[in-house]
Amino acid sequence: MLEAFIYSAIIALIAGVVLPLLCRSKNARKASFGLSFLSSILLLAFAGIILYTGKEPAFPAIGFLPGLDFTLAADKLSAGFILLIAAVTSGVSIYSVEYVEHAKSEARKDLQAALTNLFILAMLMVVLAGNMVGFLVFWEVMSLSSLMLVLHDYTSEENKKAGLFYFIMTSLSTAFLFMGFISLFRLTGSAEFGPLDYPASDLTLSFLCLFTGFGIKAGLVPFHKWLPYAHPAAPSSISALMSGVMLKVAIYGFLRFLLSVSTPELWWGTLILIAGTLSAVLGVIYAVKESDIKRLLAYSSIENIGIIFTGIGLYLIFKLEGVESLALLSLAGACFHAFNHALFKSLLFLGAGSVVHATGTRNIEAFGGLVKRMPQTAALFLIGSVSIAGLPPTSGFVSEMMLFQAYFYSSELPDPLIKVLLIITLSVFALTSALAAALFVKLFGITFLALPRTKCAQGATEVPKPMLFGEAVPAAFCILSGLFSSRILALLGFDLGIPDMLLLGLILVGACGLVWIMVRNSGPSKTRISKETWGCGILAQHPTMEYTSTGFSEPLVVIFKKIYRTEISSTRTYSDTKGSIFKNGTARIHLIKFFEERLYIPVAYAVSLISSQVSRMQNGKLDTYVLYVFIAVLTLMTFTRYFA
Repeated sequence: MLEAFIYSAIIALIAGVVLPLLCRSKNARKASFGLSFLSSILLLAFAGIILYTGKEPAFPAIGFLPGLDFTLAADKLSAGFILLIAAVTSGVSIYSVEYVEHAKSEARKDLQAALTNLFILAMLMVVLAGNMVGFLVFWEVMSLSSLMLVLHDYTSEENKKAGLFYFIMTSLSTAFLFMGFISLFRLTGSAEFGPLDYPASDLTLSFLCLFTGFGIKAGLVPFHKWLPYAHPAAPSSISALMSGVMLKVAIYGFLRFLLSVSTPELWWGTLILIAGTLSAVLGVIYAVKESDIKRLLAYSSIENIGIIFTGIGLYLIFKLEGVESLALLSLAGACFHAFNHALFKSLLFLGAGSVVHATGTRNIEAFGGLVKRMPQTAALFLIGSVSIAGLPPTSGFVSEMMLFQAYFYSSELPDPLIKVLLIITLSVFALTSALAAALFVKLFGITFLALPRTKCAQGATEVPKPMLFGEAVPAAFCILSGLFSSRILALLGFDLGIPDMLLLGLILVGACGLVWIMVRNSGPSKTRISKETWGCGILAQHPTMEYTSTGFSEPLVVIFKKIYRTEISSTRTYSDTKGSIFKNGTARIHLIKFFEERLYIPVAYAVSLISSQVSRMQNGKLDTYVLYVFIAVLTLMTFTRYFA
């Protein structure tokens, strides 16, 4: 039965790729997304059975290269991530039925429908890959299909830049993964994933390469720069898949490696913990100052990926310190947060797509008052905001609480240095949570509350029902996975002592209902609504009286100005030769993109300089080229001998 579910899901996705390219009509596109929705249902059943029963189905190997077969495999780890893929895909498929029709041409609509299915299929096959060969092949298919979706509006200069940035970073990711897998193959003599019973010193190169490769794809700081470019360029439904699923595929690959290592070293866990903590706090700090709704959500993804890596780092540290219960709690918290982030971030990207579709702009400063014009979208967006801010009884609260619990019980560790490290990272983790709450108060408040600040916000109307239903799916998952979190984790075999969120949810609903009844019954029968308090004595309210996005975040920008690092530059001209009589001039305050301007651009300039030097070697003489070929062959033989 399991084989039937997974093969049917794969066939449905392949049909979803082919159908819009062959038939090229609106009905074909609808059928294509219907097939991806059908595959998500089949995948939910497939993953649910494996997680509940613990069965690990075996699939026949497919010959790929001599001595290298392509195999499929599924266990509880891969089933958990397939469940994540299915949950996000189901909502995105419904949403895309109407959303894709807003593309500029029929060809782009057909291509977007086909590539969406191909992208989902590639991510599924990466998680199902039973060996490194299949993993890398479908990893590349995943990268290329997502690159083409980022470049869907290839006439835009902004999209071209985003596509170039994404292409470079994803190529670097693949290169590091390739080196990591080659190193593992050289050590084990096999391309299969399996237990790695080797000393950690033999696995150091593999660990560093895979940590870098998966870190680039996941968006860890300082490899995160592609996210703020790619997400605004991609269609919102694709942003939901990229942030909700693709980043988690990288997490899956990294966990697949780490969990197979029998004797990791403590510095591995320390490195992962520090990298995760820095990513979390820097991601949310950069998000606070953003006024582009999709770029803000992209930075928020960097923060949440940091939280997941924090959990993985804690898992390794607790495991090596011999505290198995806290190690299990940390690992479960990281995996559960990966699942939750897939849900609420896909919901928020879909909601952002609806807002952008209704207003025609991504600038938060141009929104305001949308709650009256788009009430259903506002309600669904609120669910996502509450969940990502970590408020009860949603799923985001549960996973962050699990990591806080792991931190709080870490006092029993024997190593004093590790204790100090955990106290420092706990402080930063708490700061991250508080900033995330402030961030989404700003995002929801500036976008949906008060009065419309522009004509585009005044003219906004609610989006079509398929888009609302698409958003409702992850919203429902956010609430249900929060309320039933303890039961879900217990059903999966994790008895972690998590509070009953269903009971807490009922208490919260009861308390809110009681307050509403008290306010309703205690006030006068006729209430006069006054606006003078907020209007400073002016009866007629005006949008210019409202908080703007910049004004809301200004205090935080001031506090973290050392991190944002502004650069002030000025030019002046004088009427006299001694520079004493000022004639005119300009002044500019520039917010430094630290990692881009201090890390990537200098490297790009260095590569460009080397390339220009290398290009001089081309002199048009045959004997010179023969010499180059000889040197290249010699280098290749040396490289091959080393890795043989």
